[in-house]
Formats: sequence, structure tokens, C-alpha cells
Amino acid sequence: MSERVQKVLAARGLGSRREIEGWIERGEVQVNNRTVKLGDQVGEGDVIRVRGRVVRQPDYPHRWIVYHKPVGEICSRSDPEGRRPVFASLPRLKGQRWVGVGRLDLNTSGLLLFTTDGELANRLMHPSMAMEREYAVRVLGEVPEATLTMLREGVELEDGAARFDSLQEQGGEGANHWYHVIVSEGRNRLVRRLWDAVGVTVSRLIRVRYGPVVLGRGLKTGAVRNLEPREVAGLYEAVELPIPEAVRPRGRGGPRRDKRPDSRSGQPGKKAPVRKSRNSRAAREDGWSSSAPKKSGKPDSGRRGTKPASGRSGSKPTGGGKPGGRRQR
Repeated sequence: MSERVQKVLAARGLGSRREIEGWIERGEVQVNNRTVKLGDQVGEGDVIRVRGRVVRQPDYPHRWIVYHKPVGEICSRSDPEGRRPVFASLPRLKGQRWVGVGRLDLNTSGLLLFTTDGELANRLMHPSMAMEREYAVRVLGEVPEATLTMLREGVELEDGAARFDSLQEQGGEGANHWYHVIVSEGRNRLVRRLWDAVGVTVSRLIRVRYGPVVLGRGLKTGAVRNLEPREVAGLYEAVELPIPEAVRPRGRGGPRRDKRPDSRSGQPGKKAPVRKSRNSRAAREDGWSSSAPKKSGKPDSGRRGTKPASGRSGSKPTGGGKPGGRRQR
């Protein structure tokens, strides 16, 4: 099956389609030693070169991870000021490249999505998709109801009017109050700017959901986890892309779990473990949990392994053992 060169290279995470189209226009992309033009296609077995370097087709599937970004890391690949980039904390890859889905500013923590599927990343960030981003916000002082109404209905910013799609109070003590807000725009620092516009100081900001993917309480600050097959399928469905074969539902058995690459080498193997946090103290979040709808499943049974009372209570077994039989030693 043949596809346009820029689509193939974008899907391998080498850059956005617009960037790659620029490479093609400048004559930096060759297929089978022939310089390609916009619209040219490439098929299986063709050799692609970008600036003379061969682009190899990886022999393992795309990957999708969540990273719990701590405060103080930047979302660029490098920084002239020497600040730590988020990419330094991600599993190493061979033959692939991580593409970040959206950004968080230096003082914001929380959920960052990364994938090796450039097409998926571009769709998730495209304004036409209006993907929901949910944040837990801690502010200083009590906020009057009239101010909250303004934030829900719209506030004029320097780049146009904006508002929260949803704003819910989550409680708090003393001078700190927590709110959960949802926006569906990717404008730079939109959440902070909305609160600033009404004179409210944000003391902490955590992204807890991006589209159908929730950060959850189990992932500590600075740690990485692989997305579950149902989460991956939800992302592709949300942006109207075909669900990859590796995570496609298989009848009554549900999604098939793909062989997860090793967390450091990027090669197929055992499921990659969750990386331990470098700063466990920062992971002790209070006042937040995502309001994203949860899919039905087995409810939490609470305590597990609780033994029934002794035979004196007269309770009868519900089945399984030999009635009246002696206890074996």
C-alpha cells in the first residue's frame, strides 16, 4: 500500500507534516535515490532518505505513554538555560522518536502524552478536534460566585475571548481552594491567564486529563507508564483514525494486549515497569482527581482476603467445598 511521503515520515515521528513538506520543497528527501516532490508516494520496500540519512522502518509497533511532569521541567528537547527537558525522563527508543502531545509550562505539572505515531499526535493537537484538557487548580483565597460566573461565561483576553467549558469547586482549607476546570483550546497558558484576568492568583496547576486519558493517582511525579489498550483505542477513536491492530478489541475478550517494549531499550519484551519518581514528596497531591467518565467494570470490592467468621456463627458455605467433610491438615 502506497502513501504520501510526508504522511509516512510524520507517522514515524520525524516531524509535523508542515515541517516535512518544507524538507521536500527544499529537496532534502529522496526515495530510492530520487528526489521527491510534494504528492509523491512511497510503498513497502522503498528506501527513504532525509538529508542523506536512511529512515528505517521500525520492526515493532508504535508506542504510547503518559508522563507525570514535575514542576521545573520544560517541554522542549533542549534549553540554552540548562533546564531539564521532559524528554530526558522518557524511555529511550531505537529507530523511533517521541512526539509530545501539547505542552505544559515550566510551573505546571501533570499529564503529558507521548507517542511515536506522529499522525495521531498532530490530530490530537489540531484545533478542529477540540480535545478536552482538564486541570486541578489551587488558588489563593475565596473566589466570589460572580467571578466564577464570569469564568464560565467568558473573559476577554489579549488574543480574544475565552472561558472554561466546566468549572467545579473541589473544596480546600484555609487560604487554599481547589477547582477543576476544563478547556478545549490549546492556547498558550490559557488556564493561568483566565484566572489572572479576574484577579485570582493560581498557586498550583496540575493537568489531570487529556481527552479520554486520565493521569490517575497511582503515577507519581517524574514517572512514566504505558497506556492501556483501551486508552490507546480511545485516542484513535476520538480523532477518527483507525485503531492499531495491536490494541483492537478482540470479541468478548476485549482488547488484545500488545507486547510492550522494554522501558529503556524500546525493544519488544516484557511490559515496561512504571518508572520510580525522583521526587516522591511532590507526588502527594491533595484536592484533585479527574472527573472524566469512567467505563463500566468491576467495582472496587474494598477489603480483600477477609476470612469468614468461625463455624460458630452458623453461616453455611455458598458452595465449592465438601459439605460435612473434615478439615484437612
